[in-house]
Amino acid sequence: MTAATNLGYPRIGSRRQLKRALEEHWAGDSAAASLLGAARRIEEGALREQRAAGLDIVPAGDFSLYDHVLDAACLVGAVPDRFGDPGRGSVDLTTYFAMARGSTVPAMEMTKWFDTNYHYIVPEWTAGQRFRPAWDRPFEALAAARAAGVPSARVVLLGPVSLLLLGKAKSDGLEPLRDLLPGVLEVYRDVLRRLAAGGADWVQFDEPCLVADRAAWELEAARRAYADLARERGAARLAVVTYFGHVGAALPTLAALPVDALGLDFVHGAEGNLAALERLGTWPADKALIAGVVNGRNVWISPLRERLALLRRLREAAGPGLQVGPSCSLLHVPLDVAAEEHLDAEVRPWLAFARQKLEEVRVLARALDGGADAGGALAANDEALARREAARLRGAGMAARLAAVGAAELDRPAPYATRRAVQARRLPLPRWPTTTIGSFPQTAEVRRLRSRWRRGELGHAPYRSALEAETRRAIALQEEIGLDVLVHGEFERTDMVEYFGERLEGFLFTEHGWVQSYGSRCVKPPVLHGTVRRQAPMTVEWARFAQSCTDRPVKGMLTGPVTILQWSFVRDDQPRSRTCWEIALAIREEVADLERAGIAVVQVDEPALREGLPLRRADWPAYLEWATGAFRLATGGARPETQIHTHMCYGEFGDIIDAIAALDADVLSIENARSGAELLAVFRDHGYAAGIGPGVYDIHSPRVPPVEEMAALLEAAAAVLPADRLWVNPDCGLKTRAWPEAVAALRNMVEAARRMRAAGTGA
Repeated sequence: MTAATNLGYPRIGSRRQLKRALEEHWAGDSAAASLLGAARRIEEGALREQRAAGLDIVPAGDFSLYDHVLDAACLVGAVPDRFGDPGRGSVDLTTYFAMARGSTVPAMEMTKWFDTNYHYIVPEWTAGQRFRPAWDRPFEALAAARAAGVPSARVVLLGPVSLLLLGKAKSDGLEPLRDLLPGVLEVYRDVLRRLAAGGADWVQFDEPCLVADRAAWELEAARRAYADLARERGAARLAVVTYFGHVGAALPTLAALPVDALGLDFVHGAEGNLAALERLGTWPADKALIAGVVNGRNVWISPLRERLALLRRLREAAGPGLQVGPSCSLLHVPLDVAAEEHLDAEVRPWLAFARQKLEEVRVLARALDGGADAGGALAANDEALARREAARLRGAGMAARLAAVGAAELDRPAPYATRRAVQARRLPLPRWPTTTIGSFPQTAEVRRLRSRWRRGELGHAPYRSALEAETRRAIALQEEIGLDVLVHGEFERTDMVEYFGERLEGFLFTEHGWVQSYGSRCVKPPVLHGTVRRQAPMTVEWARFAQSCTDRPVKGMLTGPVTILQWSFVRDDQPRSRTCWEIALAIREEVADLERAGIAVVQVDEPALREGLPLRRADWPAYLEWATGAFRLATGGARPETQIHTHMCYGEFGDIIDAIAALDADVLSIENARSGAELLAVFRDHGYAAGIGPGVYDIHSPRVPPVEEMAALLEAAAAVLPADRLWVNPDCGLKTRAWPEAVAALRNMVEAARRMRAAGTGA
């Protein structure tokens, strides 16, 4: 019988119970036992749900209190020295959260999980690093599966190869996979022995790094690693799972591993994996193929008959041991469409969240075995797909508008050097100008105001009056602190993408469609289902009001087209590039309206530009061409005297530095507080000519860095880049921070800038 399985499940709870439990614990309102109790209930509940959904093999251990990569680092005792004695026993919760969020010392770096909007904590590797078993999560997961009545659980671990490749070397000349793999494997062997002795039926090693370009020696390291681990498996069966793309030339190595199952993505890596299977010829008889055929990263229903045909083809190639599952963990989608009471009735049948995707997996597995009960589900799926295709034709008029876009619309009307001189006359700013990225703390009171207004309990006039008061206070506070370029605080916005989606045609919104971004941070991505059009100005009213409160420049705040695309659940019935350019046209209209309102500085944030980069280098040029083109279409109409800023989040900017320069923004701000001068060297070596604001305050941590620390970061920046082009700003928006810590940090930041001016640093 074909097995129905899963690779991972949403871990925040049906009503974000994990978020609340974490934040109560961090605030000192609950003890560790209370947090762990809440986490255990969420974990066991998820296991029971998956079993009740008809899965034959259920993942255990995919749950995490903060991040699964951080869990893997703790598993092997990879605790940086600054968090205490790394030679002690198990990592405790205080240390665990300090690594993620900071304490008296800076947190570990955070970056995007491949090309998703999930963030992971970046492990730190040093020469001669010693490893030890220091985290009991895998064994707790096995116990949770038993408590939930799951007889066949597959304990999930981040594989040792991906763990080492996802980290960052902190010692010169260190090659983590080459130099540290033996020590890491010693811990993994111990974990595997203990799991096998504890009765684990399956152990799943996630190796997503194997879908990127890998050198021959890296594949050889993977071969040695699993040959080593297989000797310790006892009665446990082993699975190596890949996702987010195709394994390409790595398949012969993976197919020869002494493991019992291999997982491949037939959604995002379908063509490449099918081609690799064809080149392989004969599938090894000792291995099951875990076929990821249900999209684990988007919310649309699967074309079940098309998927079933693919599965029949795969069973013919791989034999009867085929297992059916999603393309990746369902961590990246909301939990349940059934929880949504107010969805558009036309669109609802087109959607599948995690619970519906499990049903798709079950239907496909049973249909593959000839189950008569699958026929009704297949017919209903056919009908929904046909209706969606008919609806798609309504947007045909946009094709002509996009076809008319010419090269002139993608270019600013003057080169950067000319614009810089014009902007300097309009904006007489000091050296080391200070600003923030956009948002200010969203207090409980602001959130309550918004909720009451949305529920109709508060009229528009009192709601607007309250938000105006918040905006005035934010402007006055920024003036008092001494910031040079101000922001209005974004108190009217729930989320930087949702806000714009609510004001554009083509989007719909859920009530409970939350997904985890990192730790307790959850987002509710819009569902982009149709043609995107702007009907009216979206931000001008608040930008104009904020500017009326001060003589200092106030930035107009927009989210860029690539980020709106990446942070939405995007329609899959037309190319992503076309959808992105539809959004860009809408943002272009908004920039023009902000200019007409007298706004001198407009920030078009693109934190997701690097996130969207394909995993294979051969696919980069095509993506970067349309992604940078979308930004240029959005901003190309701005007059020379309008200063265009953009902001980018954590990422390996060296990969896309040419594309960043091609955006032709006047000022770029980047998250840099956790990265140091190594990131800025990328811009120096490239000869990046525009303004740049390397973040000096890590807003993802509650820690308030002292003036001296920020000044040191600025001095390090001035040693790498010309000081007359450097700006001073936090890493990101301040929405998630509390007012006292945000104000304290901004005061320190402004004082650090004043010290740099007084010292003439970089002059």
